[in-house]
Amino acid sequence: MLIRRPADIAPSEITPRELYRARRDFMARSGRLALAGAAGLALPWTSADAAVLANVQPNRMALSDKPTRQKDVTSYNNYYEFGVDKDEPAKNAGTLKTRPWTVTIDGLCNKPRRYAIEDLLKFAPLEERLYRMRCVEGWSMVIPWVGFPLSALLRAVEPQGSAKFVEFTTLLDEKTMPGVKYPILDWPYTEGLRMDEALHPLTILAVGLYGEELLPQNGAPIRLVVPWKYGFKNAKSIVHIRLTEKMPGTAWNKAAANEYGFYSNVNPNVDHPRWSQETERRIGELTKRKTLLFNGYDEVAGLYAGMDLKKNF
Repeated sequence: MLIRRPADIAPSEITPRELYRARRDFMARSGRLALAGAAGLALPWTSADAAVLANVQPNRMALSDKPTRQKDVTSYNNYYEFGVDKDEPAKNAGTLKTRPWTVTIDGLCNKPRRYAIEDLLKFAPLEERLYRMRCVEGWSMVIPWVGFPLSALLRAVEPQGSAKFVEFTTLLDEKTMPGVKYPILDWPYTEGLRMDEALHPLTILAVGLYGEELLPQNGAPIRLVVPWKYGFKNAKSIVHIRLTEKMPGTAWNKAAANEYGFYSNVNPNVDHPRWSQETERRIGELTKRKTLLFNGYDEVAGLYAGMDLKKNF
């Protein structure tokens, strides 16, 4: 058998990445559809369902941490609108329709606007950001997000001087979200940040991960990513952003204020009533590691100078 070395292969014989990816995606979808049709079942979404994002700038927030496997990132999720178990969002979120999609930005700003998701994908240069992410339940991941700074969008609508907070509201749709039929939380899911947190360079609106568009179970088509806060602060499938003077109510804080504070910064010194926060287990690893204050992002410490972080948890 003749084995050709790379030097023997003409450039014209190398399949372009985009064509290879499209062919792989088509074959993967066809295989799943055939199996689903034969079994009469709806199969979960996988990375093969995501479109490759174009013109993504190189990672400007590089970490030495090893990224979590894409398979784990897209199959082990908290997204209660699609189920409370970690594997349920990937199984159930295929019903979510992400086109057409709009995000309204209003409140205390001079230029309120409604953006189509297609416009947001082009709003600012997309960057890959490798971020540590920490769940309040004690597990963590390292995820290569694709997105743009939230600050770019906020500055475009010109916040008024009285705007102190930013509220995020996510999609509420009983037809596509089976979990909202149950009173687990006060639907729709809402979250919030202080204005200086929202404007911090680390805070992004993510539209993809691993170079591909977000899948439904990961918060498609656009979600908040604040890497120094616990995972539930990172609102998924956002439809409304509102600038306010008063601190907004948030879903988990309204459900259990003694367990989920408004700030919810990663803090090994403040335990959740049901879990210690001193250590964490990174998905894909067997041993636990020490939890880092602010998830290791020391550059945000100045945002909380003079605050009692045990009281303002």
